[in-house]
Amino acid sequence: MVSADFFALAYLGAAVLFILGIKGLSHPKTANRGNTLAMLGMALAIGITLLDGRISEYLWIFAAMALGAFIGIPLANKVKTTQLPQMVALFNGLVGLAAAAVAGGEFLRSETLNALTVTGQTEIALSALIGTLTFSGSVIAAGKLHGWVTSKPVTMPLGHWSTLVVLLATLGVAACFSVYGGEATLLVMIGLTFLLGLMLVLPIGGADMPVVVALFNAYSGWAGVATGFMLSNIVLVVGGSLVGASGLILTFIMCQAMNRSFLNVILGGFGAGDGEEVAGADLGDKTIQQAGVEDAAFMMGNARKVVLIPGYGMAVAQAQHALREVMDVLESQGLEVSFAIHPVAGRMPGHMNVLLAEADVPYENVVEMDTINPQFPQTDVVLVIGANDVVNPDAKNVQSSPLYGMPILEAYKAKTVYVVKRSMRSGYSGVENALFYQDNTYMIFGDAKDVCEKLSGALKDA
Repeated sequence: MVSADFFALAYLGAAVLFILGIKGLSHPKTANRGNTLAMLGMALAIGITLLDGRISEYLWIFAAMALGAFIGIPLANKVKTTQLPQMVALFNGLVGLAAAAVAGGEFLRSETLNALTVTGQTEIALSALIGTLTFSGSVIAAGKLHGWVTSKPVTMPLGHWSTLVVLLATLGVAACFSVYGGEATLLVMIGLTFLLGLMLVLPIGGADMPVVVALFNAYSGWAGVATGFMLSNIVLVVGGSLVGASGLILTFIMCQAMNRSFLNVILGGFGAGDGEEVAGADLGDKTIQQAGVEDAAFMMGNARKVVLIPGYGMAVAQAQHALREVMDVLESQGLEVSFAIHPVAGRMPGHMNVLLAEADVPYENVVEMDTINPQFPQTDVVLVIGANDVVNPDAKNVQSSPLYGMPILEAYKAKTVYVVKRSMRSGYSGVENALFYQDNTYMIFGDAKDVCEKLSGALKDA
């Protein structure tokens, strides 16, 4: 029989590994090590839990683990880097579903043993409520990111009032279950919570899904905390607290980076959808200036400092390797080359960092927004590849713009800007980009990967 002290010490070790893992994930250089430490912590937590004397049947446990590995490993190997955000959203949802399922199992077990108390029923209610909300909301978020669900806001009947009614009804049924119990009451609460998750996320436009994914990541952590209290499991409480706290901090950071109100995130229904045109700067009769790849190659070849700004268009085109080649050619010619990364470039935090790491771009060449912005006035050429809202000067200069107040990469301050895009279609915010009409900006239309390959070839031939 394994002692309680041994379990406590092992769970403490797992918790320490989780903390070190999250610490490692704070920087690209240590991300692999952090991920490994977190995996070791989870393996330790699972292994120690399997030694619990209260477990009498291992067949179903190992069968479930084998099934998860059978599904998860091929899925992780096949998923594209552009699909990582929706995969993260689905993982959040599965954590919530697991919490809700464990809550249901604990209710049935306690009811069979006639061991239900008000405290126990409250813990079951919290675990089922947070877990179900996380599941339904995350599934819709993943659907919006993947295109299975419309990215445009879906207005609820009576707007937020209907959501408020469902919220109050859910809390009322949850309180009733906490006091009186009952299988029917639990099922009604789960059904209302599932509906509430849909009503919170459907009114949110696709532009704001990265913030929603971060928020539901926090919810999945809190679901783990509730489950940990329900099962009296220390490592679930600690691990869930770490995920919940870090997810909430990330949500605040992203709200600031996207100029969003955190309260609006909690309530749901903020932001514009894809392609929905909203007010921006009055551009008058200004027109764009178009350039060819050879023009950009000539200007870069005669520059001293070049900054490359990747966006979601680069991810879609899988142009990171071709862009890395552009960097290599420029550096071989003695130029200073940096990649400027906006906190919310792509569809989730760190999306561009992952893509550039995949192309073996050195970490020292990847510069965060706050560090690179003061350097733009001294930059000879900026190449924007598939980015839009994160370089829009309206966020700095036009108070009437929905983007106003959002921190951006100040590319417009550079001497010359080249923007690679497929078309003049607006970004996720729906705001027309004033950068495209500046006197120092030139548009290069085409597939990002194709343009970058031609650009590296032209630079070599120059």
